[in-house]
Amino acid sequence: MGLSNYAREDIGNLVLLEHVNLTIPDQRLATAFYVSALGLTRDPFLMTGVTNMWINVGRSQIHLPHGDPQRLRGHVGLMVGKRAPLIERLRAVEPVLEQTRFGWTERDDRVEVVCPWGNRYDCLDPDACTASDPWAGIDLGIGYVQLDVPVGCAMSIAGFYREIFDASVDVLERNGSLQAVIAVGRHQQLVYAETLSASQEYDGHHIQLYVSDFSGPYERLAGRGLSYGEETHQYRFAELVDPVSGRHCFTLEHEVRSLRHPLYARPLVNRNPDLTNRNYRMSDEGFGGVF
Repeated sequence: MGLSNYAREDIGNLVLLEHVNLTIPDQRLATAFYVSALGLTRDPFLMTGVTNMWINVGRSQIHLPHGDPQRLRGHVGLMVGKRAPLIERLRAVEPVLEQTRFGWTERDDRVEVVCPWGNRYDCLDPDACTASDPWAGIDLGIGYVQLDVPVGCAMSIAGFYREIFDASVDVLERNGSLQAVIAVGRHQQLVYAETLSASQEYDGHHIQLYVSDFSGPYERLAGRGLSYGEETHQYRFAELVDPVSGRHCFTLEHEVRSLRHPLYARPLVNRNPDLTNRNYRMSDEGFGGVF
């Protein structure tokens, strides 16, 4: 095969983008949106009370603890199956969510959906995916998290992830925007897209990553005074800086976990949202094609 071909199998140090965490004030509205409309599954085993809810998306999750609504400064790319059933579910919840910011717009390759509190999700059309899309062939999962960052930050952020995490990173120009694209595992990306209207205001939302080299990034972050929240299998940081000048670029809390964390590779329940009591068939409950 040769070294160049085998190099394509490398995925870098970032293994899995496991969850996005956004506080929400109303579990009823969150259930209508995430479970009934998007067709996702509330975790039946953990965080089943009224102060937090975990929503399963393939091997990843969206965590929704109770609190004032937080808003991601960007959007999340989701695979949630075929377009027609999604549109049917979105229409069905309109009466429940009509007094909120809920809405959706159909595009050629996706359906742009807005949650009751203004968070944006790209529901990617599996029939429109190309072979170059990491999430091609995946039916259910988080494909990417895209953050809107100030102009002039993409190169610095790309350098930060290369130096701190030894991550696989590209800097690309897409639709007139310079973007730092960080590969996460086989099928996911973190994208930092330069945007003229990018806001630096930050309300505390966070993402969580699993890494194979746990101690190396910690040593480099701690050496810069950027780490905090140290526990046995995880630590946190929030400030993205230029690796040479130390200039601040963006704030986003990262919860970084080792592969020894007890929740790593925990099997997640994912239901088939097209199955109802009227069309039930034995063994059809699960959603196939998760990664």
